[in-house]
Amino acid sequence: MVPNTDDALLTRERVAEALTAAGYPISPRTLATKATRGGGPPYAIFAARALYRWGDALAWARKFTSATRCSTSEADAQRVAA
Repeated sequence: MVPNTDDALLTRERVAEALTAAGYPISPRTLATKATRGGGPPYAIFAARALYRWGDALAWARKFTSATRCSTSEADAQRVAA
């Protein structure tokens, strides 16, 4: 279930479920790895548990999503142009 407010605080398990429901499939283990190595969404610690603000987690997922395209050749053209 996707939270209805950006300020909702979610555990790692719940944020993985919500991101997956929103179309960004990810596991709690991947989030845990990213929390250790870096590169994941921001989180806070409460009672030894990671809590993610839903708006931050969703913004993080969107940041790593490419623009829409009609074919794989569009991505190749963008790389050549860059």
